[in-house]
Amino acid sequence: MEFVLTFNQPAAEIERYADPVAGPIALAPWMAYMDDLAAAGVMRGGARLSPPWTATTVRVQDGVRHVQDGPFADTKELVGGFIIIDVPSLDEALAWAARSPSSSAGSTEVRPVMPAPQ
Repeated sequence: MEFVLTFNQPAAEIERYADPVAGPIALAPWMAYMDDLAAAGVMRGGARLSPPWTATTVRVQDGVRHVQDGPFADTKELVGGFIIIDVPSLDEALAWAARSPSSSAGSTEVRPVMPAPQ
């Protein structure tokens, strides 16, 4: 079964990754986590996202496109990245999510991937 793990962290944590001194130290647990996923053969893809303040939000209302700089949601945790894993069960996906560095600093959402319509 495929699952998407979405990594949500406070803005301060995401900003720390960009710091030239603190960044490499802060990213070390992530590198180890990704290495473990790859070694287990469960990672199918994913990406680290640019910081949320680089986002652009698009809405279409009454046929008119509205573009807003930055994320729309006002939230305490921001999405920093995601991966797709292929594991036998939700329990195994939850175990991988619990090992994520974001589960300590924020949260990790686990969501099943829906099969393509037939």
